Amino acid sequence: MRTGNAVQYARYGGFDVVEVVPQERPKPGPDEIVVEVSVAGLNHIERFLREGRLQDSIELDFPARQGVDFAGVVAARGSDVRDLKVGDEVMGHAPHGGSHATWVTVPRSAAIKKPSTMSFEVAGSLYLAGCTALSLIRSLRLGPQDTVVISAAAGGVGHIECQLAKEAGATVIGLGSPRNHDALRQIGVLPVAYGEGEEDRIREIADGRPITAFIDNREHGENNELARRLGVDEKRFITSEQRGELEIRFLRAPGDDTEAMEMLTTLGDLVQRHKVQFIISGYYPFEYIVDAYEDLAEMHSRGKVVVGMQPVETGARLHWYKSEKSRDLRDPVSSGAPARPEAQ
Repeated sequence: MRTGNAVQYARYGGFDVVEVVPQERPKPGPDEIVVEVSVAGLNHIERFLREGRLQDSIELDFPARQGVDFAGVVAARGSDVRDLKVGDEVMGHAPHGGSHATWVTVPRSAAIKKPSTMSFEVAGSLYLAGCTALSLIRSLRLGPQDTVVISAAAGGVGHIECQLAKEAGATVIGLGSPRNHDALRQIGVLPVAYGEGEEDRIREIADGRPITAFIDNREHGENNELARRLGVDEKRFITSEQRGELEIRFLRAPGDDTEAMEMLTTLGDLVQRHKVQFIISGYYPFEYIVDAYEDLAEMHSRGKVVVGMQPVETGARLHWYKSEKSRDLRDPVSSGAPARPEAQ
């Protein structure tokens, strides 16, 4: 029988507890599918879960498997699964984790067909960040009358929020490091640098428009006071804690969560129609999963970091992944306000 590999950890901790262990190809239950994973996304909240920071919200059984986002090919289907066949390309989420592996077993209802024109890299990292962003934007009911400020605007969740807010008709002001300003302009966002004087810079670029909403993607509630000074109604201020609660909700969404699958389908359609440009800032072979998480932990990622389970590799680029990570291949940081890390 062919064997693969899976990421697991037997206790809470840092990167030192991460193990890549042998995996036998699983067999599906009646209403399940086994997916041979092509690409899986990485998320900060998965790191927080492994570190034990979410024990009050999520109880883990050890050894625990890591990873929620995935895209791949159906390798086997249960006896009750009729609308998918072996070889179909799918994307979705693993309700109990385990997508950082050669194979993942999920309920049929936790996966949808991958749009044929969507890359595996995007499909394999769209679920958690995308559903979180879409849920937040829908809750604000934005329209052409709105001007919204989004912090960590170039991060994995932030850059999707920006584009969904633009699609709703709002004017979007994105707080981010100067090195990300050109990328934000390319998706129609008005960029503002973090740091001293950011309130004045926001007011200046708003050009007289009132700030009607604020999404804080940064930890520790750093922007609560800024939103208050800008006159944002507290009902239209999304705190970092509220965002975190949504991420937990989608991280452990059950397989039959119809809202989550509706959102993933909607996001797939928006990407296909080029309404959302999904940024992949780092692509790592599966054997470099720890390096990928270390990259993500630096909080400098623009967009998403992903791992590929079976990348084509001749050996000529093996050292590139460790010596020139994509977060280092960027425009020089301009002078002015100091650069600050982006949250996902």
